[in-house]
Amino acid sequence: QVQLVESGGGLVQAGGSLGLSCVVSGRTFSNYAMGWFRQAPGKEREFVAALNWNGASTYYADSVKGRFTISRDNAKNTVFLQMNSLKPEDTAVYYCAADSVPLREVLSTRHEYYYWGQGTQVTVSS
Repeated sequence: QVQLVESGGGLVQAGGSLGLSCVVSGRTFSNYAMGWFRQAPGKEREFVAALNWNGASTYYADSVKGRFTISRDNAKNTVFLQMNSLKPEDTAVYYCAADSVPLREVLSTRHEYYYWGQGTQVTVSS
């Protein structure tokens, strides 16, 4: 059974930084594209960042480009999201997502991902 477990969320002041982690278990991690999404209260879940199966290609939402960095450590079955220069509008529950088809490139829409974590809350105060 594939499981994704996020951690690292919390409360931070505007301008601060947070690092999220997502550990994947239950299958080979290194062959699959990964992504981060977020959902604010009353809003749709939206794409944040993604990388392809080997981490060579990344893609970001315009709203986070230049501030967030996605990366992966295949030896640790973990994908990371480093968030800098945080803004109050970054407040949301952040979800990690994993592809079910091996060796694909970056995926930026929700329906392309099959596995999801339970989410971790990020709150940015002004």
